[in-house]
Amino acid sequence: MSPVKKAGHLPIHNRIGVLRAERRMSRAQLAELVGVNVQSIGSLERGDNFPSLDLAFRICEVFALPVEAVFSRQEFSAMSTQLYRNNTGGQR
Repeated sequence: MSPVKKAGHLPIHNRIGVLRAERRMSRAQLAELVGVNVQSIGSLERGDNFPSLDLAFRICEVFALPVEAVFSRQEFSAMSTQLYRNNTGGQR
């Protein structure tokens, strides 16, 4: 699910859907916490729109994570891959 490059702008990838799922949080719940409508959260998750800096910070505050853990210019690898690599010291 990677965002499309729009009008010369680089994409912004995010982990909003994954983070919501981990916390068993609905789109509506996140939308209420950050002060936007539920459609805005869906649009961000799909990569149809990019958040303002203010909205990105509000989302990060909800998840208690730094911005680079939630948003990136590079596509995120699977979290399971990162965890497996970290737990085994890089060995397979």
